[in-house]
Amino acid sequence: MKNALQVIGATDIVDLPELGWYNVPVRIDSGATSSAIHCAKVKLVKDGEQTSLHFFLDTKKGAPQQSYIVTDFKETVVRNSSGKEEKRYVIKTRITLFGKKIMTEFSLANRRKMQYPILLGRKLLKNRFLVDVSQKNLSSARRHTTLVRSKNSHA
Repeated sequence: MKNALQVIGATDIVDLPELGWYNVPVRIDSGATSSAIHCAKVKLVKDGEQTSLHFFLDTKKGAPQQSYIVTDFKETVVRNSSGKEEKRYVIKTRITLFGKKIMTEFSLANRRKMQYPILLGRKLLKNRFLVDVSQKNLSSARRHTTLVRSKNSHA
């Protein structure tokens, strides 16, 4: 018998420990193939044979105020929400959701005008989550309940 899928709502809260970004609000989008993260000042820097990708995360949504540099990335073409194709860089990082650490890919996108700095798409959701759009922040509610229980159990 297959494992039951975890129910996730239309929005949630995740941690990105490798990027030092915690309690990040995310939008669940089963219509999007891949996940996206808001970044600014994205640029390639070539140093001899080595090419690295430099970017900043959304400090207005609580990201650390620092430049990130990765050498493990790829370039892809994504159809944006307007239906236009655009070239984006894709990085891999781990997110924590419902207490599970999940390695996933994020395209670096300009989501400045969006309410949520991160969009979680089908590649991440597939075989892990069942989306119930009438719900919100189910993992953060569970996170709070677990914290309350653990505090009360030490009383």
